Amino acid sequence: GDGGDGGRGLCGRMTDVDMGDGDYSLEPIKILIDELRNDDCQQRLKSIRLLSAIATALGPERTREELVPYLNEMAAEMEDEDEVLLAMAEELGNMIPHVGGKEHAHVLLLPLETLCAPEEALVRDKAVESLTKVSEALPKAEDAFVPLLRRLATGDYNSTRIASAPLFATVYTRVGEASKAEMRQMFAGLCKDDVPMVRKAACQSLGSFAKVLEATHLHEELIPLFAKLAQDDQDSVRVVAVENCVTLGKMLPNDKTQLSVFPIIRQLQQDKSWRVRYMVADHFCELCDTVAKDTVETQMTPALVSFLKDTEAEVRTAAAFKVTGFCERISVALALSQILPCVRDLANDSSQHVRAALASVIMGLAPVLGKEHTIEQLLPLFLSLLKDDNHEARLNIICKLEAVNKVIGVDCLGQSLLPAIIELAEDKQWRVRLAIIEHIPLLASQMGVAFFEERLAKMCITWLSDSVFTIREAAADNLRKLTEVFGVQWASVYIIPQVQELCNHSNYLYRMTAIIAISTLASAVGRDKLKALLDPVLSATKDPVPNCRFNACKAIQTIAPVLEPQVLESQVRPALQSLASDQDPDVKYFATRALLEVAW
Repeated sequence: GDGGDGGRGLCGRMTDVDMGDGDYSLEPIKILIDELRNDDCQQRLKSIRLLSAIATALGPERTREELVPYLNEMAAEMEDEDEVLLAMAEELGNMIPHVGGKEHAHVLLLPLETLCAPEEALVRDKAVESLTKVSEALPKAEDAFVPLLRRLATGDYNSTRIASAPLFATVYTRVGEASKAEMRQMFAGLCKDDVPMVRKAACQSLGSFAKVLEATHLHEELIPLFAKLAQDDQDSVRVVAVENCVTLGKMLPNDKTQLSVFPIIRQLQQDKSWRVRYMVADHFCELCDTVAKDTVETQMTPALVSFLKDTEAEVRTAAAFKVTGFCERISVALALSQILPCVRDLANDSSQHVRAALASVIMGLAPVLGKEHTIEQLLPLFLSLLKDDNHEARLNIICKLEAVNKVIGVDCLGQSLLPAIIELAEDKQWRVRLAIIEHIPLLASQMGVAFFEERLAKMCITWLSDSVFTIREAAADNLRKLTEVFGVQWASVYIIPQVQELCNHSNYLYRMTAIIAISTLASAVGRDKLKALLDPVLSATKDPVPNCRFNACKAIQTIAPVLEPQVLESQVRPALQSLASDQDPDVKYFATRALLEVAW
């Protein structure tokens, strides 16, 4: 048909569609194509999402000749509808089978090229993603893709030049020498572009382009371009340069990295913009892995010390996260003399984010520095952070206790940190209390029964009366885990009587928690001890509060499989039958479910 009439012709000629035995009748497809022009954005969006269905109905030839040009026209006209354009950019990437496969994939390049023009970065990025898919399917990338790349990279719009940058790496290895030379020249043009956003895009794509470039061109052309970008007057460009140091450092031999990349790393470490220094600190350990160990110790150590003392809290935070990883890469002596004094300062840093970052990694220093230094140097810092005003710092220390325990042993841990841990069991932040509960079984297994009984057993029962339900629930599960660690005999002295007592508490919330605790304990205590726990559950079926009654039903459902048949018949079934006609609908529901369980 005549391509000049765009979508109007497409819609008008729909009567010619041979639907065959397809799933889509003629009418819905006509409606879908009409919806592509609907004034309502959401309707257009819906139709775009069904492009595959439209294309299937039209067949490959009409999709190529009518639908794709129409979509291109839509893309050019709807500059403000980012949501629709984003969906179109995505769907076009999945259209290769619908246009007749790889040999016809090139027809999809036109609308995708159009979609590289919008200012909205999300649309461009999705168009680039789909262009990459299409480029991989092209039998002859040089014929179709290089002209497209030329138009994008040398176009008047900033947006198309930005979009072109990541596309160079996709086809470079599949084109001839002349095209390769032109592509390198165009990429150099992007690196020197007047517009900072274009230079930034080039810098972001430089690492992937470097991976496909021949060694000679990498050293003679690309690395000098990179060195220039790393000195760009815009910090947004220099920020992106940091990741390229990592990429190039991994690709190049050590001597070449030392010569070409390390001077750039050093320069970025001392950058006047805190954002650039932050990025270097954030990638610090990866950057260390690109250079020799002696360089790490002599050059990178002072750089990390400088970051740990930086005037900007964001830089100190990023550096604090790297303390343990860096100390693993240097000698213990150097860590003690250079890094540890900074760590002491950070434990009292004015920024809570810095202290929380340090707390998340400081426990990992214990195995690096060894037992003696941990006890002498680190324990006071652990204690300080356990009592920190910021709950994140406290939480991060608790979560890493195991690493320290392995190094200094349970006795030392008990004497030094346990009083602070017990204090945190009553912390005003419920997440801290929860973290303590979650670590109790581990502490219990490491400390042994005697130590646990003396210090922590009572606390585990106290949590069942916490004001926060999540804590009460976790406390109930904690009792099951402790029973698995210390055995049923221990539980019958230290847990079961206390839980039974709580079943008679005046506050219904605590009675309910006790029933939940019995339900979770069932799997750990065995049939003999379960008899002692059944009576409180049966009593709870007569509780005045519906929540307690239906939780009793849920508990019965859990423990029924373990009970003897005569107990089920004589005690459990009558209690449930009585609740099956309860006035409360929830109680009725759970009683009926439990009766089905008992029936089995």
